[in-house]
Amino acid sequence: MRYFFFACLLAIVLVIGFAGFRGDKFSRPPILLLNDMNNQAKVKPQASNAFFADGVGSRKPVVATVPMGLTIPSKPAAEGGYVSYGFSHGSDYFNSGRIGEFWGDGFPEQVKVDEAFLRLGQERYNINCAICHGTSGNGKGITSAAQYGIANIANFHTPGFTDPKALDYRANGSIYNTINLGKGLMSGYGASIPVKERWAIVAWVRAMQLSRTAPLADPSVKEVWTALQPPAAVK
Repeated sequence: MRYFFFACLLAIVLVIGFAGFRGDKFSRPPILLLNDMNNQAKVKPQASNAFFADGVGSRKPVVATVPMGLTIPSKPAAEGGYVSYGFSHGSDYFNSGRIGEFWGDGFPEQVKVDEAFLRLGQERYNINCAICHGTSGNGKGITSAAQYGIANIANFHTPGFTDPKALDYRANGSIYNTINLGKGLMSGYGASIPVKERWAIVAWVRAMQLSRTAPLADPSVKEVWTALQPPAAVK
């Protein structure tokens, strides 16, 4: 009987301890064993900040700067002008990579694949993609586990990217969509890479495939190679 009494008393104490004090208010902040990003070093909207002389946390844009991708209209809005930010704003092939319900192939009429376009694609690919996919597109970038025998990054030289007859073939529109929205573990770059530059990256991926798979005697390979040579020094 004595042990039963102590067991009941312990149960009552535990119930009160776990449930009896819910809803009590404390003036001190709670103890956080795991912070879970509850307290972040950031300035909240419309909050004050003693770091700045005016005490205002929200800052105005620097004079004469514009958002990335912004194009200044040639005429005011009252005369029909508009601001094109260079990011997705439509459902056509140029903006979505789709033609109806299917991924389109080839390049939209809004871009011209020439030497300058390929150089742009090479530059943007090296900045945004090479770290994972490798500078040659073989999926062996410095952050990829492929260099240790674990293929976890897309290799652009596999049949899924080079053979239109493959069941998992990625058309140009599909590659564009992956750049824009991401796929699997890859996050989308649509918020940081404008539409034209996404297509330039697609063009550069195709150029890498062409230069690797076609014979050197192929005229198209020579054209790609010539386009990618550094410009001659001006004497």
